[in-house]
Amino acid sequence: MNGLSFCALDTITNKVLAFERVNFQTQLTPYLVLKELKEKLSKQGGIGRNFSEVMVIHKNNMFGLVPKPLFNKEELPNYLKFNAKIMANDLIAYDEVPNQEIMNVYIPYTNVNNYIFELFGEFEFKHSGTVLINTLLNQNRTASEPVCYVQVSGREMEMMVMSDKKLLFYNQFEYKNKEDFLYYLLFSLEQLQMDLEKIQLKLFGAIEEGDPIYKLCYQYIKNVSVFAPSNPSFPMEQLENESIDFSILSSL
Repeated sequence: MNGLSFCALDTITNKVLAFERVNFQTQLTPYLVLKELKEKLSKQGGIGRNFSEVMVIHKNNMFGLVPKPLFNKEELPNYLKFNAKIMANDLIAYDEVPNQEIMNVYIPYTNVNNYIFELFGEFEFKHSGTVLINTLLNQNRTASEPVCYVQVSGREMEMMVMSDKKLLFYNQFEYKNKEDFLYYLLFSLEQLQMDLEKIQLKLFGAIEEGDPIYKLCYQYIKNVSVFAPSNPSFPMEQLENESIDFSILSSL
């Protein structure tokens, strides 16, 4: 609800043709996000006529991870009702996290999906958490020591902890300042009983070494680094700047 990201990929030459990120000054409602999306895509003329595939990624905190053995698609509202405000007409969807026996239950933005269908026809959609979890687990297949990844944006942090090729934790938090960021980070690691002397903290997104958040984290966790996500099919050198969203890059 705080921005839009777009990417067009040529699957024959494996080249990213175009990408763009639009950041909103404030968090918008689904209605206003759709208005922004329509305005943006209307400027592209005949966009979509030659697309063989369209993927929509919804990023929000209206989700819950459910162990697959306990998952029942008839009980979707019950997985979310304690940590998300559910309306009677909300569509609840779910993704399977590959190779983890985990289902990600979430609320996609139905008005956005309906508009995309009108524009492009059949398309696929996922939750950003599904993409992030799957990608980072695949990039860290050989590590057995615990690793904490945090994707940093202007007001949000996506945090994931894995150990021995298994997902231990994934959540999103909104923060106002660097102290909030540190609180969510340390409190989550404490609940997981992680040793701050041993865990690796890998930050990525809107973060660089020397940033206030980086410096504050380093006071408490010594193994801190800025992580450069990669997609072997699309070297980062192809991208003239880093405005492409990690979730989009990972889903290509």
